[in-house]
Amino acid sequence: MYQDLISYLKKYKNSTITLGNLEKLVPGNYSYDKFAENIGKLINNNILIEKNPKDNNGKRIPLPYKFGINKYGLRKEHINNVQRYILNISREIDLQEYLNLSEEIWNKDIPYISKINKYIEENGMPKDYVTAQERSFHIVGDEKWIGEKGGKKLLDRIKLWEKLNIINSADPLMMAVNPKQFSRSEYLHLVVENKATFMALMQVLKETEFTSLIFGSGWKIIADIDMLERQLGINGNNKIYYFGDLDNEGISIWNSLNEKVHTYLAVEFYRELLKKPCSRGKETQQKNDKALKNFVNFFSEKEKIKLEEILKNGEYLPQEALNKDELGHIWRNTEWI
Repeated sequence: MYQDLISYLKKYKNSTITLGNLEKLVPGNYSYDKFAENIGKLINNNILIEKNPKDNNGKRIPLPYKFGINKYGLRKEHINNVQRYILNISREIDLQEYLNLSEEIWNKDIPYISKINKYIEENGMPKDYVTAQERSFHIVGDEKWIGEKGGKKLLDRIKLWEKLNIINSADPLMMAVNPKQFSRSEYLHLVVENKATFMALMQVLKETEFTSLIFGSGWKIIADIDMLERQLGINGNNKIYYFGDLDNEGISIWNSLNEKVHTYLAVEFYRELLKKPCSRGKETQQKNDKALKNFVNFFSEKEKIKLEEILKNGEYLPQEALNKDELGHIWRNTEWI
């Protein structure tokens, strides 16, 4: 009963309350003496303040008809919790707003604040600029958290938004073009994650059916892909393929790009990549189960098992495992349409 009264008083907007309002919370089988005992406990804990005690209900345990509510007393435990937490997290995180916000908001936000604090402890404050999707994925393991699930509001609240170097708008795409393919009814585009692969493939672009080769630069492609038609001066049927590192992050980048604009996997590049020896060193990358499920759907059952085994073992395959000749051969000789 005591906690029920506390919960009710925390939500009660006025600074005074009548005995009648409190009595409405009493279950039918609950005795008056037990109720009075709990009210007495609230008085002793300086949460309820008796107003004119002589004007009472006259019962064996008399209770006044009106009480003041000590709002600070109700919030004291919450305030102490926030203050204790402040002492144990990065100084970059400002929690002062939570001293005036409800416990519900605090309880909702604290799991994310813990993840943000862990990210800062392990990585420090970022020096590079990346998209909201990339920063979101690295901090909480969900690329949509900042942009679509209230993450920006939380980051503003704790005074971190400006410090996280998040790209707000699209930059121009870095691309090479094939003028011979501008008269097509369907434009083909290949996005590659890394610069070395871009440079290697650029030499054979004119030998392919593709209109453009795009350097995705990791997560930047998610924001920058909006510039594709404007930069090329085209307005038609675009078919976009993606080839990135075969690791959890590369898979998540493709999945985010595909959610924004339909993007095929350049499967033949990945198939050749699967023949190469694996590397280690990206064990700390966040796994995105949804992205992996979407990704492996492009492959045979045997390939799917191998892909999942590689990632499960903390291994990965970088794009650079394919040399210039291998990349060119695949691009020229694959039927992309």
